[in-house]
Formats: sequence, structure tokens, C-alpha cells
Amino acid sequence: MTTHDKYSLHHGHNDSIGCTVTECKFHDSRENFCTLEQIQVTKHESVAKTIQCTDCGSFVKE
Repeated sequence: MTTHDKYSLHHGHNDSIGCTVTECKFHDSRENFCTLEQIQVTKHESVAKTIQCTDCGSFVKE
């Protein structure tokens, strides 16, 4: 399996990236997955100690 095959989209979404943010342009409205091949995870604290310190940097408002 190539790297491309490993991360390719399946039924229009990436099975490896679950997502429930329906306000995002990249949310698969049929299932709770992201339609991007990869996302950028960001932090808004100097040191991320909890999940609340991280965000999806690939979010785009629908």
C-alpha cells in the first residue's frame, strides 16, 4: 500500500479523520468525517496540556 492509497478518500471522506463540526466546509454531511486528505492540528496555548488547547487549523466556515 502506498502512502497515497493509505490516505485516499473513501466515499468522499477520509475514514481516518472523524469530524462532527457541521459548520465546516469540509465536513461530510452524510457521515461524521472530514473530506480533506489531511488536516492541520494547531494549538492556541504555548504548551498544550489538554484537548481544549488544540484546534483544527483546516476549519473553513461553511
